[in-house]
Amino acid sequence: MRQHAQPIADSLVREVAKPAKQSLDEVVRSADLIDYTAEEGARALGAGELLTSDSFPGQTRNKLCLVSKVPLGVVLAIPPFNYPVNLAASKLAPALMAGNAVVLKPPSQGVVAGAHMMQCFAKAGLPKGLVNMGSEIGDYLTLHPLVSCISFTGGDTGIAIARRAGMVPLQMELGGKDVCIVCSDADLDLAAKSILKGGFSFSGQRCTAVKLVLVVKEVADALAAKVAAGVAKLTVGDPKDDVDITPVISDSSADFIEGLVEDARAKGAKFLTPYRREGNLIWPTLLDHVTPEMRIAWEEPFGPVVPIMRVDSVDQAVAHCNANNLALQGCVFTRDVNRAIAISDAMETGTVQINAAPARGPDHFPFQGFRDSGIGSQGIRNSLAMMVKIKSTVINLDKDSYARG
Repeated sequence: MRQHAQPIADSLVREVAKPAKQSLDEVVRSADLIDYTAEEGARALGAGELLTSDSFPGQTRNKLCLVSKVPLGVVLAIPPFNYPVNLAASKLAPALMAGNAVVLKPPSQGVVAGAHMMQCFAKAGLPKGLVNMGSEIGDYLTLHPLVSCISFTGGDTGIAIARRAGMVPLQMELGGKDVCIVCSDADLDLAAKSILKGGFSFSGQRCTAVKLVLVVKEVADALAAKVAAGVAKLTVGDPKDDVDITPVISDSSADFIEGLVEDARAKGAKFLTPYRREGNLIWPTLLDHVTPEMRIAWEEPFGPVVPIMRVDSVDQAVAHCNANNLALQGCVFTRDVNRAIAISDAMETGTVQINAAPARGPDHFPFQGFRDSGIGSQGIRNSLAMMVKIKSTVINLDKDSYARG
């Protein structure tokens, strides 16, 4: 993948309008992930366990249990359009290292990059048929009797898959409404910088994007001004030019984003930057004085729109966070580490970042969502553990022979 990084990155630019540098970074990061998975897998999967029966009350030492890890069979990997290479690699690498075969169902937009990656696996010498690329989804793949595990990243489709999957192990990350809580003692420059990066990187089309800023009123004006100044400097245009804001994935996605923006406008939100759209290119939009009555206070725009909601207290911010059915990640900005941990403990979400924007990596960290944001935990070690079954082989020694020693 490192040898063929540029053509894969070029495909990402053309297919999903990802800026050129971010596209190349995604491919290199994916190669790093595969390397790490191979090393971690050799350690984690190579360690067996030996149990003796006399460690349980009333038992003699004539039974030995060999505990081993065996492959599940066939893993169905379904990555999303926004990271069609990295999130495919995060599923493929653990599945293969655990001894499984894989069927990759790439996203419709991102399929060429996926095909390039499949060529890399072939060139690396993997046996024919071990990794396969499928074009169908629906019930055919997700309910196929040979599928032993489903690893899915995406949206509401994952909930439908989970309802039908039955006894098949599931690993699902289904999006989030990642809140950013800014306390009165926060470093506002750091918070503003993180909101810009977290909210507008890849035009906000990230499950870990900042999707709602909850700021206490005492510092709201100052924070809003700093973020607005940063938004004004963002560049907009063609992804080949490596600009900050590129077109969102489709016209229908742009229509959905615009619906959220117009709902907020009709209900009194203040626009700190003008809303502008040309086709599926949406200029970065910053909304202030967002209220709970607005859809954008709850729904995930998946675009370059960041809403700011002013709260009376941190408790109010945490309550809003916990009331949402989406609970992937969140972040907290405060100079008081004790306060930060207390807020994190109160937030019912999969990951909380302290003084930084939400982020998936590093890829060996656990990554999970609560409620409708997912099932299971990702991260290299967690994925390796999920891609195997535990098998016990019990050796029964003759009691009399064992007693005579």
